[in-house]
Amino acid sequence: MRAIWTGAISFGLINIPIKIYSAIESSTLDLDMLDKHDLANIKFKRVNENTGKEVDYADIVKGYKIEDRYIVLEDEDFEAADAIKSKTIDILSFALEKDIDSLYYDQPYYLEPDKGAAKAYALLRDAMEKSKKVGVTSFVMRSKEALAILKPYKNVIVLNKIRFEQEIRDTKELKLPAVSKKATAKELDMANKLVDQLTEKFDISIYKDEYSSKLLKIIEAKGKGKKTKATKLKVVHKQNDDLMAMLKASLENKKSS
Repeated sequence: MRAIWTGAISFGLINIPIKIYSAIESSTLDLDMLDKHDLANIKFKRVNENTGKEVDYADIVKGYKIEDRYIVLEDEDFEAADAIKSKTIDILSFALEKDIDSLYYDQPYYLEPDKGAAKAYALLRDAMEKSKKVGVTSFVMRSKEALAILKPYKNVIVLNKIRFEQEIRDTKELKLPAVSKKATAKELDMANKLVDQLTEKFDISIYKDEYSSKLLKIIEAKGKGKKTKATKLKVVHKQNDDLMAMLKASLENKKSS
């Protein structure tokens, strides 16, 4: 793995030098974009809007438009905005993980201690494990301030980016049903029984990306000249369906399986 960020965790008066690695990799198939006429690869180019000529990556700068002109930013400008946050993951507080809604979670990363930081790293990891708390932090990555939590996972500290409150869209524009007052006691009881019947201890290892493997089989079949047919979707619930009957059928179906 290649480190994507280096800096330090600030924990009270302790600085723990670390390296950040992405904790995830995509399970989707790597599909190329092709011209349907000759199957040539589609290439994306960085083109100057005025000249129409391609621009080398080394010649590209970042700018912010004020009125009718751009202010060009250099690397030192981003650091000058907050030199501490651009190099340090600052622990602002500790909290119970259950108090952070899953809606806020974003990208996970692995943290590895840099040279000479193993003892302090282990101390922080083990203290969070024992207290069952997570560290709430802020730092700057790729010119953008990020909020994150630090949490122990097995023997590694995971940094999980979380979204700021202003990044979560309001639900007012959605057409949502009100909290039900029409559902009968029998319907709710039946729904709760179905929930209980389907409840089991969560085990992430039993869930696989089946869509990608099925798609790969279709690709391999097409490579051998075989044609594929899409299966039709079956509507299993409509507004005028009898919910009670469907709940009962669901319970019976689960019992017989």
